[in-house]
Amino acid sequence: MILAIFDLDGTIADTIADLGDATNYGLRVLGHPEHDYEQYKKMVGNGAPVLCQRALPEGFKHEADRLHELFREYYAEHYLDKTALYDGIKEALYELRDEDVKLTVATNKPQDFARDIVKALLPDVGFEAVLGGTAERPKKPDRAIIDEVLDCCNEGHHFIGRCAPDCVIDEHRNKIETVYMIGDSNVDIQTAKNAELYSIGCAWGFRGRDELVTAGADFIAETPADIPSIILG
Repeated sequence: MILAIFDLDGTIADTIADLGDATNYGLRVLGHPEHDYEQYKKMVGNGAPVLCQRALPEGFKHEADRLHELFREYYAEHYLDKTALYDGIKEALYELRDEDVKLTVATNKPQDFARDIVKALLPDVGFEAVLGGTAERPKKPDRAIIDEVLDCCNEGHHFIGRCAPDCVIDEHRNKIETVYMIGDSNVDIQTAKNAELYSIGCAWGFRGRDELVTAGADFIAETPADIPSIILG
């Protein structure tokens, strides 16, 4: 059996407009300049608190906690205003599910928002786990969230990331599983490296192909349809 761990923002769903609108709301309240969506694509990826730090002008970084409060206040009411699945991602997830690939989400987006978005946009996919950013767990690229995903899905199997699905195992171990981390940024690729997993970079996401290649992604998916081909091929 194979486990596929998906990032959310920029991988499954285009969330940048709602993230940008929420941050700009807070910036307006605090009297600071706003940013366009393209600028926000370079700021996201390490969690909402870091996004708020990056969005503030130099000399005002101390207001990050207050901006984060305003961000959450707005985002809680508007996180699905403009957010939508990328074309083809639902079909790719269905194909993987139908081939008995276990599907999970591991994102730095606050966990409550991540779970609400996945439930709203993909209610019938059947994810084994949807984990997001919490105060109790380090954020990606730390491997802690991956370890928690594996704990959720282990069910007696021994997970080894960088191993072919048909690996032979010794008599003292259960079946070896292959694990893929799928995401759109260098954060996701480094997370995979830290957890010793295969990585699939999503070229349609916020950061683009070049960042993924530079980060050392094992595979590049140009479209969502490439993901099942990579994992099942």
